[in-house]
Amino acid sequence: METAERCLAQVAEEGYAVLEGVIEPELADALAADLERLETELGIVPADNLFEGRRTTRIYNLLAHGELYERIPVHPAVLPVVEGVLDPGLLVSSLSSIAIGPGERAQPLHADDQMIPLPRPHPAIICNTMWALTDFTEENGATRLVPGSHLADHVPDPFTPVEMVAAEMEKGSVLVFVGSIWHGGGENRTAQRRVGIAMNYCAGFLRQQENQQLGIPLATLRRFPRRLQELCGFSLYNGLVGHIEKQHPGKLLLGADQDASLVWDYAGSPDT
Repeated sequence: METAERCLAQVAEEGYAVLEGVIEPELADALAADLERLETELGIVPADNLFEGRRTTRIYNLLAHGELYERIPVHPAVLPVVEGVLDPGLLVSSLSSIAIGPGERAQPLHADDQMIPLPRPHPAIICNTMWALTDFTEENGATRLVPGSHLADHVPDPFTPVEMVAAEMEKGSVLVFVGSIWHGGGENRTAQRRVGIAMNYCAGFLRQQENQQLGIPLATLRRFPRRLQELCGFSLYNGLVGHIEKQHPGKLLLGADQDASLVWDYAGSPDT
């Protein structure tokens, strides 16, 4: 509890915090090994643009690639912190891997919510986490951040130099940061890859970055525990947002035992 409270206080003030050593070593190792398998089987190669990285490999939509990844969004040491930044109605926005290879340049500075047309600053609507599957150092490309920039009234110019800090952390740690903070992947000046998993969440009233409902087969979703189904969007936000003809999407599409009551059902009759 103290760790969560400290983390939330730091996120509110600086826009980010690190949860040290919260991921089980065997889980971190299993994820790293499976990502290598997927890269080979799927023929994953770096993109041809500066933002994604020309020496960085990324695997998207990880929840569609095996049961191992189902443990990530609901991890008991991480999810409660993110729920504290947003609220329990949050959704999985995207789940992907990011392996920064030797010689990669620094990623352009950006905010993860800069495509959303809201005045700034604004309450947190996106909360992202970066899981360290290797040590993150300033030399190998640790995520760079501008502390306090989540309170700025504008988005960053990606090519204007600003003072940044590297979120250095040991393997098994998790960086938590709000979508408004200015940040970017670092330059890798070493001979080894920096490997992480980006587990990104958004408020339940936002459209998700990756379309979880279409990107994950229904047969796979039916196997998920209920909380993960909810995080993927088979849920109602505040008893209203996400319904299908007044039906709970989890009940209608997955056959889950879900309460289909909407907020309207509690509003009373016109005479009350």
